[in-house]
Amino acid sequence: MDHRFVFDEGAESCCNQRTREERQAHQCSATLVRHGIDSLELPLIQHMHLPDLDRLTSLLTVDCKSGRSCYNEAETVTGKLEATFDWIIITSPEAGKVFLDAWKAAGTPSVRVGVVGSGTASIFDEAVQSSKQYLDMAFAPSKATGKVLALELPKNGNDKCTVLYPASAKASTDIEEGLSGRGFEVTRLNTYTTAPVNHVDQYLLELALSVPVVTVASPSALRVWANLTASRQWDNAVACIGETTASAAKKLGFRNIYHPTSPGLEGWVSSVLEALEVHEQVQKV
Repeated sequence: MDHRFVFDEGAESCCNQRTREERQAHQCSATLVRHGIDSLELPLIQHMHLPDLDRLTSLLTVDCKSGRSCYNEAETVTGKLEATFDWIIITSPEAGKVFLDAWKAAGTPSVRVGVVGSGTASIFDEAVQSSKQYLDMAFAPSKATGKVLALELPKNGNDKCTVLYPASAKASTDIEEGLSGRGFEVTRLNTYTTAPVNHVDQYLLELALSVPVVTVASPSALRVWANLTASRQWDNAVACIGETTASAAKKLGFRNIYHPTSPGLEGWVSSVLEALEVHEQVQKV
C-alpha cells in the first residue's frame, strides 16, 4: 500500500469529541482504504476558545426570569424568542460546533443559518433533527467558498439585512468585506483560534517526510507543516481539501499542489489519487 498523511486540526478537545479535521481525516482515510491506500495521521493543530465565545452566548441568551434576550428580539408564532440577526453565517465545521455549543447554552433561540457548504452543514444534522423549528438551515452558496457565499447570500427584501458571523480569528475577511460591500450589517465574533500542538510525534514526522503525498484540510495545519519542513528541502505533493488551502500552499512556496474545484471529501480524495498517480508515473521514468 502507498502511504500518505492526513493532518488533523484537533489534537485536543474538551468534550472528547472529534474536531473538524479529525472527522475529515478519518472519513478520508476510510475512503482511501477502499482504493488500497493506507494512511496515518499526524496531529498538528489544536483549537482554543476566545473571549468572543462568551459574547456569542450572551447575544443569544434569553433571560429565563424576564423572558427577554440580551439584545432586541422578536417572538415567533411558537412563542420562541428569535434573534434579530437576519442571518447567522457559519463557514467551517469547527465554527459550527462552537456556535452550536453557544446556541444550546443560550436556550436554543430561533435562528436562520447560512453555511458555506455540505461539510459545514453536516455539523448541524443532529441539532436540526431535535430542534428543527428553531434552527432554520436556509442557505448554502453554489460553490463552497466564502467569496461566493458573500456574493449570493439573499437579503430577503431587507435593505439593512443583519448578519452575525462567528468564526476563527484566523479566518479571512472575505465574508464581512463581501457582505458589507453589498449593504449587509455584519457583526463578526472571533470565537476560537488555532495554534500548533505542544508536541509533534517525531517518529510520525519522519514517516510523513518520506511519503509521496501529504493531505491537508486547512491553511493552519499547512503553516505548521511548512515550519516543520523549512530546513528539510521537502518537495513532495500536497493534496488540499479546497481552493483556500491550496492558495495558502502556493503562498507558502509549495509547488506540487493538488486540490478539487469544489471543496469536499470526494474531491479531496480524488486529488490524493491524482497526486499518487503522477508520483507513480514519475517513478517509472
